[in-house]
Amino acid sequence: MEPEMIVRRLVHAMGYRYRLHSPSLPGKPDLVFTRRQKIIEVHGCFWHQHDGCIDSHIPKSRIDYWLPKLARNRERDRKNLSELRRLGWRVLVLWECQINSSKRLATRLQRFLDS
Repeated sequence: MEPEMIVRRLVHAMGYRYRLHSPSLPGKPDLVFTRRQKIIEVHGCFWHQHDGCIDSHIPKSRIDYWLPKLARNRERDRKNLSELRRLGWRVLVLWECQINSSKRLATRLQRFLDS
């Protein structure tokens, strides 16, 4: 199952309601909790190049394509995160590799959304 769907189902089961991919916010964040002024972004380790993660490898072929593409993704993520925070949003970035344990994930989500 896709990491974003796992997070969405878990958050919904916990009783939180959210909007998806709000076009009025920079980068169209994954889950938007408007009243709480909070956002959850779910990033794939490969596509967003999670530092130190085994899944964030660079492909061996077509390096001239992949290096700039992945660098653009990271730069866009940095820019969007900075802009969201400047607008007063609190943002939690969850990485694909961090979604393994639903109990730990639920605790982390609860702590972020209730703070």
